[in-house]
This record gives sequence, C-alpha cells and structure tokens, in this order.
Amino acid sequence: MPSFRDLLNQARENVREIDPADAEPLLGQAVFLDVREQDEYDAGILPGTIHIPRGHLESQVESRIPDRQVPIVAYCAAGVRSVFAAETLARLGYTDVVSLAGGFDRWKYEGRPWVTPAVLSNDQRDRYKRHLLMPEVGAAGQQRLLDSKVLLLGAGGLGSPAALYLAAAGVGTLGIIDMDVVDSSNLQRQILHNVDRIGERKVDSAKKSITALNPDVDVVTYDTRLGADNILDVIDGYDVIVDGTDNFPTRYLLNDASLLKRIPVVHGSIFRFEGQVTVFRPYEGPCYRCLLPEPPPPELAPSCAEAGVLGVLPGIIGCLQTVETLKLLLELGDPLVGRLLAYDALEESFRTFKLRRDPHCPTCGDDAPPITIAEYDDLCLPHAVLADGTVTGH
Repeated sequence: MPSFRDLLNQARENVREIDPADAEPLLGQAVFLDVREQDEYDAGILPGTIHIPRGHLESQVESRIPDRQVPIVAYCAAGVRSVFAAETLARLGYTDVVSLAGGFDRWKYEGRPWVTPAVLSNDQRDRYKRHLLMPEVGAAGQQRLLDSKVLLLGAGGLGSPAALYLAAAGVGTLGIIDMDVVDSSNLQRQILHNVDRIGERKVDSAKKSITALNPDVDVVTYDTRLGADNILDVIDGYDVIVDGTDNFPTRYLLNDASLLKRIPVVHGSIFRFEGQVTVFRPYEGPCYRCLLPEPPPPELAPSCAEAGVLGVLPGIIGCLQTVETLKLLLELGDPLVGRLLAYDALEESFRTFKLRRDPHCPTCGDDAPPITIAEYDDLCLPHAVLADGTVTGH
C-alpha cells in the first residue's frame, strides 16, 4: 500500500506548483481557491479568495467555479492539500490550475497581502447556507448584506413582502416608517400583520414579525409622518430606500431628498391588477420627476380604496422590489435603472419600458436649481392618491 508521501509525490508529478512571488501578480486575475478548513479560513485569507474546504471540493466546485477554463490558484496552509486539490480539479476538467507552493503560511511569512475575513457565526452559516453556496453571494456577499441598511417607506402591501424577504436574506438593519395602525381591511394583502394586531401601530407589528423571522436584523421604527421637516434625518445613512408610499406628495418629497443624499430608491406602485417597478439611482438614471413631471388628475389616479386591488398583487411587486434591492446591495446583475417593469396580472405578462433622464428636469436636469426640501401638498391634491393613506403602503 503506498504511503502518504508516495501519494503526494505522485500528485506533484501531475500538478504545477507556483511560488508566492509568481502568484501575487495574479491577484484580481485568477481565482484564488482556499481549500483549508473553516477555522483556518477565519484566521486569514488571500484577497478575493473563494473558500471550499478540501472535503467539499468535488461536491461544490462546479457551482462555485462554473468556468473550467478560468485560471485557478489553489492554496492551503503549507501547500500539501492544495496539491491534491489541484489534481482533483484537473480530473474534473479544469484546465488551468496551479498549487501555491508553501501555502498561506509561506505567503504570510514573506509579507504578502492578506486579510482577515468577516466571520459568520455557525448559526448564520446554517441560516444563510443557500446564499453561501452561490458564488455571486458567498460569505463575503452575505456579510455585506448583514452590514447593509435599508429603509422601507410603509409597512403595508408593498412593505410587507419586502420587509420579510429582506429580513430573511439577512439585511442587517431595516428601518420602517409608518404612522398608521393595523386595520382589518389591511389583512387582505399586508402580510406583516394579523388579526391579533388589529389596532396596533403598524411599525410595532412589523417589528414583531421581522424579529420573529430573523433575530439578526436590527429593526429601527419611525412612527411618524414623513415630511419636509424630518425626511433628510430619517433617510440619512441608509444604503437603499424601498418606496412603498402611496401618495404623490410623499413621492415627490422622497425624490428630492434621495437626490440630495444620493441614495437609490426602489420604486413600486400598484393599482387593481397592475403594478410597476423601477429603480431611481441619483444622477445615473431618470428620477421620479423625469418619469412623472406632474401628478395626474384625480380621475386618472383613483385610490385603491376606491378602485380596489388584487390582494396578491403587492406581494408580487414587493418581491420584485426586494430583488432589485438585493441586486443594488450586492452589486449584481442589471438593476432597473432607466427601465420600468410593468406587470399585468390578468394577462400574466411583464413588459419593460425604457426611461430616459430628462436633461431639462427641474430636479435632476443639467440646469436644475439647487434642491430645496419642501412639502408638495399644494401641488398634489389630497385625493389624488394611489392607495389608502399618507405614508402607509398600499
């Protein structure tokens, strides 16, 4: 029976090894694959590393590194396990794999760059396991979500699914602003709440639901009306704002404040069987006023209390808003900047419309005056709303 040293020497005959001095220029170009155990990984890694313990390599590498032609530098602590890992990768069809001679220990001893990764707890690794398996997210992306702050305007129809799925995804801080109370008529669509909480403040009900779902999440509540006197303070420090508001004065106010603070807004709106989603990223795409320079007349924008809304519709639109929010936080894919996604439940169809930034927009245009935060109640008639409330969500 061959000894371990015999097996190692045999593997080295089939594997190319690379010194740290030659590997360092490959940072940012090749995939650096750490095959050590979790406790070793937690103590320090090479920048930009993908972590797959040697014992899980065969079962995980195809999903984590789908491109079999990408250059890979495998490393372990001392350059032994990485040799076997490189041999395994070659058998799996990876064509450009090398093993780091001397491993992480030699790399660190020679004073080359390394970092200490943000460490997830065992409970967090279990909770977010499906995210960790995705190379587009992984441990680094999950930690980024945990460090993120998202503000939800409204704890109603759109805010309910957004709050629950953002919490489930592990967004570390969720701010919720709503000055309404839970009413029995909300329960047809506002799934954050239940019968036992009728009459309770919506922000308090929302906090109970979110905390019960994921105690990792810090829920910050604002039981107040969003107005010109407080909006800049409320939105300050958030990475993304999820717009579940249902009236034009607040939407125009939010537009001005988000431009001033340069915070992206994931906008959603619903009416009967139809919904819309878009992303307003300040000065990179159109703003809300580019889309709607002035509010429509009341007869063209009846409220949901007047016209009704299919109960599941805000769930669909709110989930789409959540997807866009996660894409912004993780810098993934192509967010709906400059595009409006329209959904028709009766046709079960999606249509995408291009939106262009208006160079003459009075708010974000090239010659726009300095933004002044002011109320828009005189511009938008109180009855020209899309749903039932002031800041409450649909």
